[in-house]
Parts: sequence; C-alpha cells; structure tokens
Amino acid sequence: MTVTERLAELGIRLPEVVPPVAAYVPAKAHGDLVYTAGQLPMVSGALPATGKVGDGEGLVPASDAKDYARQCALNAIAAAAAAAGGVDRLTGVLKVTGFVASVPEFTGQPGVINGASDVLGEIFGDVGRHARSAVGVPVLPLDAPVEVEVVFTTS
Repeated sequence: MTVTERLAELGIRLPEVVPPVAAYVPAKAHGDLVYTAGQLPMVSGALPATGKVGDGEGLVPASDAKDYARQCALNAIAAAAAAAGGVDRLTGVLKVTGFVASVPEFTGQPGVINGASDVLGEIFGDVGRHARSAVGVPVLPLDAPVEVEVVFTTS
C-alpha cells in the first residue's frame, strides 16, 4: 500500500506546507534522507494555542499538546513530501525530535510527543518506528507549545 493510499484509508488529508517564519527551508533532501525543519502545529496559517504545557489555569493541557504534536508530524510529512518529490517517495521514519515548551515541574514530554510518533506509526506502519528524543524547553518560536522535527528515508 502506498503512503497516499494509507492516508486515504485513515481519512487524513495532509496540510499545505507551512511557510518558514525565518531564514530556513521547511525540509531538505540529501541522498536517501529528508530532514525537516522544526514544525510547529500550524493549522491554516495559525497556531491553535500558545503557551506552556502543564497542569493548571492558563496552561496548555498535555492532552491538547499531544494533539498539537500530531499536527506537527503531519506538517513534517507535508514538508518532507514537497522536498522529496511526493509523499509516496517517503519510505520510512528514522528519527523524531520533539520539543515541548513546558513549566519546570512538567515531566510528561514523552507522552506529548507520542502524538507525533503515534500518527507516524499509523501512516507508515513498521517503517514508521523511529528513534526519538522528547525535550522540555522554556519557550518555542511564536510561543508554540510544541515543535517536532523528523528525518525520513526516501526511495
């Protein structure tokens, strides 16, 4: 089954490639790899939420942040597909690095980044299993709660 067919089966429509907010490209192909820039959870050109992840008033709940990490991964697929010459050229996932803007006492970064890992696994199956880092940081660009970068293999 192609990636296009799998996306259709899952009812997932990839977003448009998010334009860069600084001096970089959304993804770069090199040999049989595509590296994405850090992808924010942009939806139709805007962040669905801003701020720090944690428990309490005025904070982004971890369950919401997990959904935003999923959106980051879909944005990464779109960027990688554009750099690789199409989504069906993506043959697997090697590495995911996830950043979670969180309050100091929050330790659930791995659970948040599971939003990205889970959707990559749903789409790519066994070749979507990847090495991963999930890191808590004090702030992200545009005050986004999460950011994800992915390294894909290509054909």
